[in-house]
Amino acid sequence: MQKILNQVCKAVEQYELIAFKDKIAIGLSGGKDSLVLLYILAKYRDYIDSSINLTAITIDIGFGNFEELLNLKLVCDQLKVDFKIERTDIAKIVFNIRKERNPCSLCARMRRGVLHDTAKLQGCNKLALGHHLDDVIETYMLNLFNEGRIATFAPKTYLSRKDIYLIRPLVYVQERDIKRAISKMQFNVLKNPCPNNKISARAEMKTYLANLEKANKGVKNRIFGAICRANISGFRV
Repeated sequence: MQKILNQVCKAVEQYELIAFKDKIAIGLSGGKDSLVLLYILAKYRDYIDSSINLTAITIDIGFGNFEELLNLKLVCDQLKVDFKIERTDIAKIVFNIRKERNPCSLCARMRRGVLHDTAKLQGCNKLALGHHLDDVIETYMLNLFNEGRIATFAPKTYLSRKDIYLIRPLVYVQERDIKRAISKMQFNVLKNPCPNNKISARAEMKTYLANLEKANKGVKNRIFGAICRANISGFRV
């Protein structure tokens, strides 16, 4: 876990992700990435900057797992982090009303909108998301393959319409290190209840990159290095 904290500190310093007296919302889905993010930011507050205030926000999409999501409050209480759960009808709208053939895009937009609004209502000036180094690469490759566009998400983004910053403190952390860390923690990782979870374009890209890494060891790190050296989406060496 110390390795991850060091990598988070590096990202915080390099991209100015956290400042004195920030009030930071943490997008908490209950998956491994968001749980590690929650834990690491709590430790960052405890040992590095006690001036910051943390609030975890969980969005209930409407898959019937509200009670399971509510149990995340126990984790937050243990880490002394405020907890807010927001109930929505996103699943009903996407799958039953709109009957989207490719529901991921609409669902993601709706979740982001609710998350941004809830963070602002909680008085937060920043929203931390659990995207890690592998997500950076996958997003870059999806944009390249599907849109012919050289881009990924940025470590820090200002949303002028919402007047809030999105920050991604885990951008230097590899997914394999998150898996190792979560295996040592006492938290229950929640399964993604979405029926499209394993059949999305991102899931296909994850498999493609895993196979590419087997055939060309270190290729993912080289792609990430290229992203940083080319200053793509604000990433830099």
